[in-house]
This record gives sequence, C-alpha cells and structure tokens, in this order.
Amino acid sequence: MEKKKIWVVGHKHPDTDSICAAITYANLKNKLQEQNKDAKETVCYVPKRAGSINPETAYVLKRFQVDEPGLVTDAGTQLKDISIRRTEGVDSHISMKKAWEMMKILKVVTLPIVNGRNKLEGLIVTGDIAKSYMDVYDNSILSTARTQYKNIVETLGGKVITGNEHGYFVNGKVVVGTGTAEVVANSVEKDDLVILGNREKSQLLSIKADCSCMIITNGFEVSQEVIAAAEQRQVVIISTPYDSFTTARLINQSMPIKFFMTKEDMITFQLDDYVSEVRDAMSKIRHRDFPVLDEKQNYVGMISRRNLMSTQKKQLILVDHNEKSQALDNIDEAEILEIIDHHRIGSLETMAPVFFRNQPLGCTATIIYQMYQEKGIAIDKTIAGLLLSAILSDTLMFRSPTCTEIDKVVAKELAAIAKVEIEELALKMFEAGSDFSNKSDDEILNQDFKIFSSGSTAFGVAQVSAMSRGELDKVQKRLEPILEKNLGEKKIDMIFVMLTDILNESTYMIYKGNDARNVMSNAFNCAASDEGVELKGVVSRKKQVIPNLMNAIAER
Repeated sequence: MEKKKIWVVGHKHPDTDSICAAITYANLKNKLQEQNKDAKETVCYVPKRAGSINPETAYVLKRFQVDEPGLVTDAGTQLKDISIRRTEGVDSHISMKKAWEMMKILKVVTLPIVNGRNKLEGLIVTGDIAKSYMDVYDNSILSTARTQYKNIVETLGGKVITGNEHGYFVNGKVVVGTGTAEVVANSVEKDDLVILGNREKSQLLSIKADCSCMIITNGFEVSQEVIAAAEQRQVVIISTPYDSFTTARLINQSMPIKFFMTKEDMITFQLDDYVSEVRDAMSKIRHRDFPVLDEKQNYVGMISRRNLMSTQKKQLILVDHNEKSQALDNIDEAEILEIIDHHRIGSLETMAPVFFRNQPLGCTATIIYQMYQEKGIAIDKTIAGLLLSAILSDTLMFRSPTCTEIDKVVAKELAAIAKVEIEELALKMFEAGSDFSNKSDDEILNQDFKIFSSGSTAFGVAQVSAMSRGELDKVQKRLEPILEKNLGEKKIDMIFVMLTDILNESTYMIYKGNDARNVMSNAFNCAASDEGVELKGVVSRKKQVIPNLMNAIAER
C-alpha cells in the first residue's frame, strides 16, 4: 500500500534555515511515525523546497551529504492527487457493437482508443454509436470503413465456414440477395458482400461473380459443393443464426470504431495539471469525460466533472514562515496541518485548527531541536550538522539581535554531536554565500527575498550577506538597475535590499518605489538619500527592519 505523503516545506526564496528545517522536521515526524504502532494510516513526511537553493545552503547540504529536497511551487491539488477512473483503453479495430456492449458493462459514455504503445489515438462516445445506427449510409460504407471479417462474425453471432476471418472487407458493396437466382446474379459484382438464405443456386452464382464474402442467414447448412467453390475462389463464408432482415440491420454495427472515432482536436489533461485549471477548462466544454495522460503522453485514465467533486487537498506542514505572501502558490487550496516558525504572526489563515508552534528564537532549527528533545528522539551527526548550520545562518554566527541565549546553547550542543567547530563551519558557509560570480542579478536578489504587507501596501525586502564590504559594493552596482523592473514583476509598491556586512555588523540599504525614501527616513530616523543609507548595527531583517518599515508605512 502506497504511503500517504505530507509535505514539509519552507518559504519561497528559501534560506538555509528554511531548507534545513524542512529536512530535519520531516525526519523527526517520520521517526515518530515509526514509533506509533497504533497509527490508522501509513504516512510519509517529505521535505520540499519552494525555490532555488542558494550557494550557502548548497555548501551545507554537500558538507553533510544530504540531497536537495524536491522543488514545489504550487500547493494546488493536481489530477494525480485525485481518483481517476481507470477505464481500459480499447483497440481501434473493435466493432461499434462491441464498443457499445463495453460501455454498458463499464457504465461509461466514452471509451478511449489506444494503440499497442498505450498512446491515445481517439475517443468514441455514445453519440458516435447512435449516429452510426441512425444515419443512412450507402451500401459501400462497410468496405469504406475497412471492416474486418472477424468483426462481422462477432456482430452477427456467427461462425466462419471458409476463408480467413482476419481478412478485411475493403472493396465492393453489401447486397441482400432476396430475389431469384438470376436477379441476385445480376446484382452481385466483384468483391461484393452478399447476404443470402439457403438457395444454393444463388450462392454458386454469387461465387461465380467473384464476391468476396457470403453471409448465410438462419443458420442454414452450406453444401459441400458451395464450400468447395468458395475455397477455390477464396470467398469467405459466414453463417449466422439471424434472418436476412436482422442481419442486414446489424451488419453496419460491425464497422470498426476507428471509422467513427474523434481523433482531431481532442481535449486531454496531464497528471500534473491543477484541478482549478481543469475545472475552468471543463466549464467551457460540453464533453462529459476527458482522457488523462502522464508526462510521457501515455494514456492513464478518464476524468469527469464528478471526479473533481471528490478532490483531496494536499497536506502540508509549514516551517520558517506563516505569511501567505511567502508560502507556496495556491496555499489556500491546501490543508495546513502544522506551522513551526519564529517570525511574527502573519496573514496566513486556515480552515481548521492546526498545531502552531511559534517561539521568539533566532532560528526555526532551534525550535525543532527542542522538539527532538521533548519527543526523546536521538539526533545523529547529519541532523545535528543541518540544525547547527541553520542556526549559524539565521543568527549570523550569533551577531544578529534575534539571537537568544537558547540559540547559543543549542548550537554548542549540536556542534558537539556533529563534531564540527562552530567558527570554521560558519566562515565556510558565509564564504560560499558570498560568492556571487556564477549567479545572475535576479538570482542574487531573489535568493533571500520576502514580501510583506501593511494595510494596502505591499513591499519586498531582500537580504544579501557577505564577509566583506567590497563584495557587497559589487552586488549593489548589479542590483540597482533591476529594482524598478522587479517592482512591476512582483506587483509590489516598494522594494528594499539589505546589503549586510557580517563581520562589521552593518547594513547598507538600497530601495526603490513610491515613497520608499521617505519610509526609510521615518523608519530609522535618518536622512536617507536616493542612493541608499548606511544602518550601523542593523543585521536582522525580522527584528530590526520589518517592524520599523511596518510602522513607518502605517503612519504615512
């Protein structure tokens, strides 16, 4: 039985805390799941990331030999998350009658038609079958449709007396031989299919006229003379228990479904398509059922509007954030089970009560460490290394004002478990994070970018940290030209970029947007210029920057 998956995911533009928190908390939840022998269902907690890994985090994962979590950007329910009707695909050569019988058995109105490689070739619906029965066709339609003799035998409940049932009726017309032998003889032409009774003379004259197939009605016995003549001329003889009228009425039902199937402009969906988008598309189309394909375009099953009524939401645990603007897209469509965070209470709302643990600590990883201790789960070297790295990153090696004594104590305990030197690890991390040579301007801006709102004003704050002022000066020159563009792309009113010098514990702030300069002046009681402003002792976005900006924006 496949395990139910619950994602553990951090915020967009993830930092080291966001990634390491997702990995370590998923590990804790899985350990607890293994211990819970009374669990009603089998659950697997899967760490995910909501954006690209930055160089600092990449160094940490490589150092402690941990794979990157899989990327997710949308919390909306996808077709692969819901129950899809696994209607078996059918071959394009089956008869219309067989297709109709299958529809009745399966209680469906649409059959998918697939080839031997499981690729979708077309669709047949009850309307197509009704059309084939009700429309008036000429007497050559059976050959035009390239009908297999096997289909005719099956449709008429008959048996083959002579000839190859796997052959096809591809030329000629259908003739119902109800007149005299001479009339029949004059009606039959080369390659025709003839429906006859027990008149041996008519049968022999039809064979002489080079018919391709004879259907003998009422189960009449065929003489050896007729059989011998048919074999000599390679004429197929089929015997049916039906009378001539019934046979003539049924025979068109033997035509292959490929002749009637829809094969152009088919509406299909992918397993990865989001239910909200599928629902919108369905509302504009009158069809009842739609094929679903996988990533290799193989047929998977059928879906209808009814299927969408029983969708199961994705289940998530959020770490290191509780702001809607920082969460996965379509977070409202997901079921949030838990939130583990150390930031201010944000704008995220849930439909049902959730486990919410929020502590004023320097790092989410510190909270998770406490939870390991509370649950009595041992922390191995790898988990310790990840938790320690997250704390060092978020507290800037204890320089940030968000850092608490608890963070410092926990970091020392984790360093002992991981068998690493705190300062050595921190310097290596920060050096890796300060290497911007292989990153584009947008990648640098977005590697640690968060959007906030105050009233009707939306603003973004990015933080770029480095070990030297010189490296930050280079970054500043690269980022200044793209700030205006990002205002429009991110649909925000103001953008602020913290260029944080870790060693000197200071930040140079650059900004763009309507009234951004005045907001900075009021937020920090300084004379901000159009170019930017130096903020000595400011290194924490969460504790030193966001509250000040919020107040300044609210007081405008």
